[in-house]
Amino acid sequence: MEFNRQDNNHNSIISVDDDTVTLLNATLTTPCFISSNYHTEVPDLTLEKLNKITLFPLSSKDDIDILIVGTGKIGKFLNPQQQVALQQMGIGVESMNNKSACRSFNLLLSDVRLVGLLLL
Repeated sequence: MEFNRQDNNHNSIISVDDDTVTLLNATLTTPCFISSNYHTEVPDLTLEKLNKITLFPLSSKDDIDILIVGTGKIGKFLNPQQQVALQQMGIGVESMNNKSACRSFNLLLSDVRLVGLLLL
């Protein structure tokens, strides 16, 4: 899937497929974390391992107040304990399939929102 919108000032997503995501200046393999000014691969992170301890090092690199979690080809929900833990960090969280997550990330990024994307 390819995206049309490109923004030179942010980590806009250009394209995404099953195992990789292409940003304006980088290509990452999933799992990975992307925010407006930071991106990194997180090879050991899974949906089950997502908690405050695993998210803090990623979210502290760039201010985020919304986290979009891409859960692969099929959308999955975080369990209630994970949702509460992330909300205690002051971060709203939404989960969906990867392609929807990338579209939502680009949209929120273009609205100058403090958004992070975690693709699993």
